[in-house]
Amino acid sequence: MTPTPALNTGLDDFLDWAAREPGGAPPARPADAVLTLLALHGADRRAGVPEPTPRLVARLLREDLPGLLWASEEEADAVPGVLRSLAECVRQSGRLNAKRHGRLLAAVDEAAPEFRRAAADPERLTWHRWYASRLRADGTDPDDPGAVRAWLDARAGTPRARRTPLPEGVHRADVADRTFAVRALLAELLLAAFARDARDPGPAGPLLPSPPLDADRPDDALGDALERTADALTDRWTAAGLSAALAGAHADLAPGPGALPHAGLADRLLDEHLDYVGDSSVPLPPPPALPEPGTVRDLLHAAPLPAALAAGAFGDDEELREVSERCGLPGPATAVWNDGTPQELTELAADVLAAQAERMPPVTGPGEAYSFDAAHLLYSLCERGGTPDSIARKTADARSDGLPPEQEDAPAPVSGGAPAAYELPSAGELARLFGVSAVTDAERAELDLPAQGLAALVDRLAATGCVFRAGDAYGLTPLGAAALRHVLAVGRVAAPDRDTVASWDAAGTVTAARHWPTRIAAAALAAWIARRGGTDEAWGELLAAVSAAKASDPSLARARDYFARLELAGVPAAALRAALTDPVTGAAARRALLARGEQVPEDPVPLTARAVTLVEELDQCWIDDMLGQVRRAAEEGAGMPAPGDDPPDTVLPAFDAAASEWPGGGAALAAALGRADPVTAPRILTALHGRHPDRRVADAAAHAERTARRTVRDRYHRQAR
Repeated sequence: MTPTPALNTGLDDFLDWAAREPGGAPPARPADAVLTLLALHGADRRAGVPEPTPRLVARLLREDLPGLLWASEEEADAVPGVLRSLAECVRQSGRLNAKRHGRLLAAVDEAAPEFRRAAADPERLTWHRWYASRLRADGTDPDDPGAVRAWLDARAGTPRARRTPLPEGVHRADVADRTFAVRALLAELLLAAFARDARDPGPAGPLLPSPPLDADRPDDALGDALERTADALTDRWTAAGLSAALAGAHADLAPGPGALPHAGLADRLLDEHLDYVGDSSVPLPPPPALPEPGTVRDLLHAAPLPAALAAGAFGDDEELREVSERCGLPGPATAVWNDGTPQELTELAADVLAAQAERMPPVTGPGEAYSFDAAHLLYSLCERGGTPDSIARKTADARSDGLPPEQEDAPAPVSGGAPAAYELPSAGELARLFGVSAVTDAERAELDLPAQGLAALVDRLAATGCVFRAGDAYGLTPLGAAALRHVLAVGRVAAPDRDTVASWDAAGTVTAARHWPTRIAAAALAAWIARRGGTDEAWGELLAAVSAAKASDPSLARARDYFARLELAGVPAAALRAALTDPVTGAAARRALLARGEQVPEDPVPLTARAVTLVEELDQCWIDDMLGQVRRAAEEGAGMPAPGDDPPDTVLPAFDAAASEWPGGGAALAAALGRADPVTAPRILTALHGRHPDRRVADAAAHAERTARRTVRDRYHRQAR
C-alpha cells in the first residue's frame, strides 16, 4: 500500500496479535481503514488500539466505509471480522467486560449486511472508488502507483465511446457530489483529531504526526499537512497515486461539482418540482420527442452559443468568457465536443444551458407583481410536457388572477414565418390565447413591455440550442428536451420518456397523469391504451385504476377531472356503461354518458358513487360561495372573510335539491357525504351545520363532520406508524 504519514492507531501491533489468534490476521487494507476511522472518530486508544463501540460500529459500517474503502470480495468479507477481532483484542486487554463485548458483537452482526449492501450500491461511488474498481477489474495492481498511473494514461487515451461507462442511473454529477462529501468528511475528521491531539493526546499519545507549525504560515502548513494525510489515506483505501493523478494530470476524469454547471440547475429544478407537487418521485409528463442519439452532436454543434464557445470566439464579451470558464469549453470539455458520446454531448448541452441560465437576471413584473427566472421558465416547459407556450399568455397569467384552466396547458400555435424581433400578438389573437371574449387595446398595451422582457430572456436561452422562439410561441427543442431530462435525473426528479410511461401498469399511469395538464395526461392515457390494442379490457383496466385511485384518497383529484382526461383520450361508451355499477366512479361514468346525449337511468349507479360526485359538486358550490364573499369584502373594503361569515349562497339550495331525491333525505345524505370524502366533505358539512334551517339535517351534518375528521386523523396515525 501507499506509504502514509504514520497514524498512531496500533495497526502493526494489532495485525501481529491477530496473526497469533485462531482466525489469523485480516487483510491489511480493511484493517487499516477500520482502525484509522475509529481513531479519527475519537475512539479510546488506551488498549493500544482504537476501541469500537456500538455507535461507532454502526457509523463505520453504514456510512464511512462504504464511501471511503474500495475492497475486493475477500477484503469486504473481512471488514466485520476486523471489528470482531478488535472487540476480542480489547476484551483481552481487560477493558471490555462480557456484557459490553456481547453488545458490541451484536452491533457488528446487525450492521454488517448493511455494509455489504452499501459498499455494492452504485449510488455510493466516488471517483476514487470507481477507478479503483475498474483498474482492479482490468488486472492492475492497486498498490503499484506506476501501474495505476499507466492505467489512467491508457484510460485517457481510449476513445470515449469505448470507455466503461458509469453504472446505469449514476451520473457524473452524482459521483462528483459524493466524492466532495466524502472528502469533506475525511477533512473534518482529521481536523477534529488534530484538535484533540493539541488539547489532550491522552496516554496513547497523539494520533497524527506533528505538522510543521513553525513554518512561516502555520495555518497553511497545517491545512497542507492534513490534505496530504487525506490524500495518502484515500490512496491506501482505494489505489496508490489516485489522488494526485485525479487532482492533476487526469483531473478531467474526475470533475468536481464546480466543473458541472448543470448540477446547480438540477437543484433549482428540484426546488421548483417540490414547490409544485411536494414529492420528487411524482413524475413529470414525458416530452413529445427526444433526439436520436446519433443526431445529438449535430444539434449541439449547430447551436450558436455552444459553437461560439468551442471556437473561442469571445472577443471582448466577458459574460461569454464566464460561460466558457464554467463549461470548460474550450478546455476540458473540448474532448467531449470533438469525440463525446451522445450522453456526454447531452451533458455538455446541459452545462451550456445551465451556465447561460445562471447568469441571467429574473424577469420581474411592474411593481414586482411577479418574478421568475430562467430555471422557473425551463421547469414550466417540462411541466407542460415540452409543448409550446405563449410569451403573452405566460405574462398575462403571471400578472392576473390566472387564466381559464383549459387554456393554461393549451399548446401555443407555432408559426414558421414569424419575424425574429418579438411582436405582441394582436388583440384578437390574444383573446383566443387567453380564452376570453375580448382584449382591449389598453390591456394589450399593458402587456407589451413585460412580454418583451420575457421574450428577451427566452432568446438568450434559445442561443444554447435547447429552447426555441417562433413569434409569440416558445418551447423546448429536441436537444433541450434531452438536456433537461438529464438535468432532472441528476436532481432526482422523475422524468420518464413516452415509452416508459406507456409501459407502466394502469395504476401507475393513472396516478402519474393525475398531476399532469389535462391534454398531456389525455395523450399519455391514449398512448397507454394504444399500446394495448385499444381493447375493452384495456379500458376496463384504466377505469378500474381510476376507481382505485379515487377510493384510496378521494381528495387528491376529482372524478370529474379523471373523466375529463378519459374523454379526451377517447374512452368508448361501452367502457363507460360497464363502469356504471362501480361503487366509486359509477356516477361519473353516467355523467359522461349523459354529456354524450345518451339516456342512462340512474338505478344501476350505487349510492356510494352518487355521493362521490355530489361531494365534488357541493364543494365547487362552496368554493364559488367563498369567492363571492371575497369579492364582496373587497368591494366593501373589509378584511378576508372567514368561511362562516356569510350564509352560503349556493351550497344549501344544491344540497336540498340532492336531498329531495336521496333515500332517507338530508340527514342520510349528510352522513353519505362524510363517508364518501372525509377530507373534502367537512367544510360542506360545517356550512350545513351552521346554516341549514332543518335542525335534524344540521345535527346530522355536525355528527358526520366529526366522524369524517376522526376518520382522517385515524388514517394519518396509521400511515405514521
